Amino acid sequence: MAIEENEFINIRLEKLAAVKEMNISPYPPQMPERMPIEALRASGETEDIMSTSGRIMAKRKHGKTVFCDVTDPTGRIQLFINKKNLDEESWELLGKMDLGDIIWVSGALFVTRTGELSVRVGTLLLLAKAVRPMPVVKTDADGEVHDAVSDPDFIYRHRCIDLMLNSESRNRFVARSRIVSAIRSYLDGQDFLEVETPVLQQIYGGAAADPFVSHYNSMDEDCYLRIATELYLKRLVAGGIHRVYEIGKDFRNEGVDRTHSPEFTQLELYEAWTDYNGMMTRFEDIVQAAAKAAGVGPVAKFNGHDIDLTPPFKRVPFVPTLHEKSGEDLFDWDAGKLSALAAELGLGDDIKDRPTLLDKLFDHYVTPGLIQPCFVVDYPVELSPLAKQKTDDPRITERFEAFIAGLELANAFSEQNDPVYQREVLQNQAVLSQHRKGVVDQEFLYALEVGMPPSGGLGIGIDRLVMVLTDAVSIRDTILFPYLRREQ
Repeated sequence: MAIEENEFINIRLEKLAAVKEMNISPYPPQMPERMPIEALRASGETEDIMSTSGRIMAKRKHGKTVFCDVTDPTGRIQLFINKKNLDEESWELLGKMDLGDIIWVSGALFVTRTGELSVRVGTLLLLAKAVRPMPVVKTDADGEVHDAVSDPDFIYRHRCIDLMLNSESRNRFVARSRIVSAIRSYLDGQDFLEVETPVLQQIYGGAAADPFVSHYNSMDEDCYLRIATELYLKRLVAGGIHRVYEIGKDFRNEGVDRTHSPEFTQLELYEAWTDYNGMMTRFEDIVQAAAKAAGVGPVAKFNGHDIDLTPPFKRVPFVPTLHEKSGEDLFDWDAGKLSALAAELGLGDDIKDRPTLLDKLFDHYVTPGLIQPCFVVDYPVELSPLAKQKTDDPRITERFEAFIAGLELANAFSEQNDPVYQREVLQNQAVLSQHRKGVVDQEFLYALEVGMPPSGGLGIGIDRLVMVLTDAVSIRDTILFPYLRREQ
């Protein structure tokens, strides 16, 4: 498809053609050596010939002198370009350069009368001609940005512009990369083994969610994008890999909002000889490592709150807290009574099953008040069919969810390793699933029947953790390329 007709694009295309007519390649395959701009600035004023390259972000002409600002990921520097210092071809080429073009320059460094370190350009090369104009963003003398690119749809669709012009966004993705690296480093240092499990699965499992459905042509059978890595990782624990983890994409064919994305990155880890108490410590350790990597101190700013990340995090029991906040012993109510209350509160008129009702009511009464980091512990068994039940009360399980500022960041269990009980639970789930059609993951159950040691499991939403540690408004601000509707 050709570039769309546009007055400004057409002007640049004409300049591109003119550059080619000068027998100059506007996209040369090779370039001379360069220094990062940060290193160039560190060298200070010198008569030595230095070279660098970057994108033209500002251009000001004063007679036979042109001032340009060029940037690379390490910083910005001013170019002083005087006609007497260039050959005629280079001066003519300069006239065909625009904002956004990528260039290479060399020359001595000096300080202007206004105190600006600048390159006195003696050699100039064009490395890439930009045929599409960039939005103009201005920064005043105080460093305040004006006319910033802020339209969310434009930013998500054209992340190259966002990263180029919005330092906050660029810094967030740098922080995200460092967070993931720090998590890996922590787990590797604790003798966990990182593995990869299938993304395409014949039987999806490990969570309650709707899958994306695909078709495997060569085998002529439907398959699913994974919704979790849990069942595969626990098979490895049964096989003797007693500390195992995976960081990867999961997919759930559900709604999109400020805190949900159908494609998201999740850490899942499983560890033998521990339980959900051990997973609480793991989560606290991971948050500390991630915060340090992101340059966040003991207190993080998120969603208008000062979040104290100092462990240990508070424990909040599910059933007693729901009773306290609602003023009613909702755990003892039947589904009909809970449904009527949910409808009255505007949580939905057609919710009938008791687990969903308890979860919705907890979110209504309790979750908004969970500002500081905490673990909601001891969930009802209806909400946690894959967790072990507590010895003193089989209606309650050894499960927690971690919350910060009302946002769920993690889910963890003392993992169920009773194969008979687990088979019954999975069979009941499969009957209710429109995709599973009564089929259960026999390979997973086989592993449990061989015997899996007592274990703890923990899942952490990486995107949400990045939200908290970088004060992001939306989960899409932490995903480089979130899924968008196609432009018509």
